[in-house]
Amino acid sequence: MITPLNKLAEWHNLQNLAHKTPINNKSLRVIEAAGISLDISAQHYSAELSKAAELLLQARDFNKKRLQLFNGDIVNTTECRAAWHTALRSPDPKHPEILEERQRVNAFVREADSERRWRNVVHIGIGGSDWGVRLAVQAFGYSGTWRQVRFVSNIDGHAIEGGLAGLDPLETLVVIASKSFTTSETLENALRAVQWLKNSSLKNPFDHVVAVTANTRKATEWGVKPEHVFKIWDWIGGRFSIWSAVSITTALAVGTDVLAGMHSGAAAMDEHFRSAELTHNAPVQMAIAGVVNRSILGYGSLNIAPYDFRLANLVPYIQQLEMESLGKSVLVDGKPAEVSTGPAVWGMPGTDAQHTFFQWLHQSSDGAPVDFIVCQHAQHAWANHHTSLLANCLAQREALINGKSYDQALQECLDSGMNINDAKSLANHRVHTGGRPSNLIVLSRLSPYTLGALLALYEHKVFTQATIWGINPFDQWGVEYGKRLADGITQALKPDGKVENKHDASTAYWLNIFKNKSN
Repeated sequence: MITPLNKLAEWHNLQNLAHKTPINNKSLRVIEAAGISLDISAQHYSAELSKAAELLLQARDFNKKRLQLFNGDIVNTTECRAAWHTALRSPDPKHPEILEERQRVNAFVREADSERRWRNVVHIGIGGSDWGVRLAVQAFGYSGTWRQVRFVSNIDGHAIEGGLAGLDPLETLVVIASKSFTTSETLENALRAVQWLKNSSLKNPFDHVVAVTANTRKATEWGVKPEHVFKIWDWIGGRFSIWSAVSITTALAVGTDVLAGMHSGAAAMDEHFRSAELTHNAPVQMAIAGVVNRSILGYGSLNIAPYDFRLANLVPYIQQLEMESLGKSVLVDGKPAEVSTGPAVWGMPGTDAQHTFFQWLHQSSDGAPVDFIVCQHAQHAWANHHTSLLANCLAQREALINGKSYDQALQECLDSGMNINDAKSLANHRVHTGGRPSNLIVLSRLSPYTLGALLALYEHKVFTQATIWGINPFDQWGVEYGKRLADGITQALKPDGKVENKHDASTAYWLNIFKNKSN
């Protein structure tokens, strides 16, 4: 049994204090963690609010649950599994098979590199088997590597067609990433890729196929050579796959050193999360601010604004991590949560975002908290570009913090030479509410270490929020339900399929339309 938040005195105390506590733009709060500076100055804060949050964490047995996470205990209660992704990046993993698979991946990549084998890699996966690899390859291979990597995730036939177009099968490796080895989109695309290999002059097409899965038996039955099957475990959630052998594509594209650096940075953040005092614990403080913003102040979404071109794929990565983990409305015991839980997560890199939706962030009736992410030092030759990037990041955040009053807007209009009546009218359009919350996350430079730490920061933030809300962040039953419905509809769309009466009117109508037009 778990008590809903709105039945806890500690929650009501936090609520009352949050409503009374504005953002203090005169106070600086920066936490240093695993090479990352987290500035939470633009969040609602007071010493009393901080103490109230700490008491709420105590009421939720946070210390005990955090220990269970790191010990590999069952924390995914609906599936009776651990969520032991922290073990995958440990320098000294307790699970001996982790080190063995890590060494197998490294050996495979070293041999391929030494023989200059496979100039092309087609990575076939979806969700957690895709986004993390895309993120790392773009972050560290954006200027080009000697191997070309293409990603195929969508079931749309154009995806696999484009993924294979123009490639030479003799120089191509197909990586199939599926934890269950039953993911319909992945297996359908993999079938097309293997057929493409078979249609070539290759003697043994499966010499050019690698599988990463927890279902190793099914992968070998499917035809993949045992030495080309790399293992993950059922206690690794799909959205944490980046730490597993799924990142063999990352290693092939940008090197095993990148994987090692990411593991090292994530492990450093793990240690910070495990040992830092709550008031100076970066994931915990981000989580508290997130809960206050969502469940007390009513913000329905969270914007991710990485001011770094190389981190474009960070947005969908965090989307999946947060929305698949926190998109729940029942407690771990199945009762209603009775408060608003996980926000919608969205965004794109700055400065493109400024010309797309920042107007809404500044002056809409709703607004959203923003996570600004930026690297202090440039890693290119154009200093003016980086100065402009930093200036834009700080300026947009300052505008959200401080806003602009009517009197300030009016004076600006008058100073420009406008007459008083026009100035009074236009001034209303130039008012910024201000007081809108944000975080500023500063990396010294984008490196494998800092990216690993950044991803672990968000993972532990999500875990802490789930602990406060009392929900399970490690299952995704909503996704599973849709998949099951899709299986039945797929059968109905086949030439000999039957459209049953169980469907709603709209679904039945379009099933008949699609069936008649397609067959």
